[in-house]
Amino acid sequence: MQISVTADTFKLAQVFTISRGSRTEAKVLTVRVTQDGVTGWGECVPYARYGETLDSVTAEIEGLPAVFTRAELQSLLPAGAARNAVDCAMWDLEAKLAGKRVWELAALPAPGPEITAYTLSLDSPENMKSQAAKNAHRPLLKIKLGTPDDMARLEAVRAGAPDAKIIVDANEGWSAEVYAELAPHLVRLGVALVEQPLPASDDAALSGMERPVPVCADESCHDRASLAALAGKYDVINIKLDKTGGLTEALKLRDAALAEGFQVMVGCMVGSSLAMAPATLVAQGAVVTDLDGPLLLAEDRETPLQFDESGVHAPSAALWG
Repeated sequence: MQISVTADTFKLAQVFTISRGSRTEAKVLTVRVTQDGVTGWGECVPYARYGETLDSVTAEIEGLPAVFTRAELQSLLPAGAARNAVDCAMWDLEAKLAGKRVWELAALPAPGPEITAYTLSLDSPENMKSQAAKNAHRPLLKIKLGTPDDMARLEAVRAGAPDAKIIVDANEGWSAEVYAELAPHLVRLGVALVEQPLPASDDAALSGMERPVPVCADESCHDRASLAALAGKYDVINIKLDKTGGLTEALKLRDAALAEGFQVMVGCMVGSSLAMAPATLVAQGAVVTDLDGPLLLAEDRETPLQFDESGVHAPSAALWG
């Protein structure tokens, strides 16, 4: 078995800003695993928030032994971007070697399309209103917030897209006081969900607070080991393959979370269709699907995912799985 890692860059359609900063391109790692002349591939997005860089993740992957199984991989690498790319590449390889689709190998129903959120990046209220109006035809908009003066942005987006379902992502940018002040307005403006309002290190404050709008754990939830600390603080968990370390753990996390009474959101980093493809399997029946990474790009993989009025569709075999 041979493994190769390459760094790829995809230009964004426009500047993308969250509470931690802005970017104009998506920098990803593409992993290819070859066996018996057949190659499977996967993609990950190293994330500085979790101490990852392109170089550090590449080193993790290149440090793997020459031979291992997908089951063994789960203990060879921790949950994170490196294991994600290798795990998804191995699923793709297994499917190609077996002449089946990944969902058949995983004993899952054939996936259908899922409506996906479309993200409006953090900007001035005026610009966010313009973004919202431009995308008001979309059924689900996700707003990036996370500053102490977000009220004007919320009002502006609702004015720009009066009929759209809206979810909010603060990316750990609020304090408990700011969140408590904004919560009634989230209800008034018809916000359906708020994602990671407080820093993961300070989210204990959520235990004693009213949650008039469902609260979703993102940075606070990585894999199944995260779940025990989330009870009583969150209503929903956001499953991202770059956090779980691949499709294998993501499917197990989904089942465990549902069994413990959480609802499930499936999200993504800003990456190409290759990164989103495995996540479409996890997103089946999710309360929120947020796999809009390719919609934010100016360029994509040669065989991209299909997005239409029905949502994001499962990948073709030419792309993955």
